[in-house]
Amino acid sequence: MDYKKVNAPSNTISRDMNSMSANIGNVYETVKVIGKRANQISVEIKSELDKKLLEFASFNENIEEVFENREQIEISRYYEKLPKPVLIATQEFLEDKVYFRNPIKDKLK
Repeated sequence: MDYKKVNAPSNTISRDMNSMSANIGNVYETVKVIGKRANQISVEIKSELDKKLLEFASFNENIEEVFENREQIEISRYYEKLPKPVLIATQEFLEDKVYFRNPIKDKLK
């Protein structure tokens, strides 16, 4: 997923949690859903970054050959400018793009 195209803000925004939890009915469950989705996004972004930076890995330990690689710096800057995973997850939740279920509630029905 291209997280640069997500319209999540890059800064923190105060939100009314009561209105956000209207469809779930529980503020704490809403926070849990957003938190779990943020963890998934974080793992996905980290694995993507690790894959890209692995190309630049040097397995030779020669201090004289240390130099700055501009491509590596650009990749790192790109990932630093991305919105935080929690902000992306919150935006996805607000746009109803997050699928979630509670197995305990499903058993009670």
